[in-house]
Amino acid sequence: MLYPVVTFEEFAGTIGVSLRAGLVAAFGPDSGIDAAAEALAYGWEHWDRVGQMENPSGYLYRVGHTAARRARRPQGLLPVPPTEDLPDFEPRLLPALEALSEAQRVCVVMVHAFGWGQTEVAQLLDVSPSTVRTHLARALTHLQRELEVSDHAD
Repeated sequence: MLYPVVTFEEFAGTIGVSLRAGLVAAFGPDSGIDAAAEALAYGWEHWDRVGQMENPSGYLYRVGHTAARRARRPQGLLPVPPTEDLPDFEPRLLPALEALSEAQRVCVVMVHAFGWGQTEVAQLLDVSPSTVRTHLARALTHLQRELEVSDHAD
């Protein structure tokens, strides 16, 4: 999809939210927010070039991805939530999500937790929708195996 030429402020106000959500899904809240800030700062500084690209959000996602990997912290990606604030959930879910590949984790979180469409995720990641479907299918198979659940009624 070609983006219409807009100002950086318009871009950041609309697509910036998606960019931040994708990087948080990939790297967790702390690293993801920092990575999104770095990506948007890069986009602002180089908007005359980035704004002309076919997929500026995909490009800036990669800029943020590189920044997050460079500053990667050794602890787990997903924060351990305070249990008193959450409904009951499978305690093995967070470790199972962390065991997925980054692409699979991003696709699962964006589609199943944030409610994004597969096409939207594909556009953010700058991949085809079929790649997103493949990541989702493999991730869900892995999660079902790890969590010992099945989608068949017994």
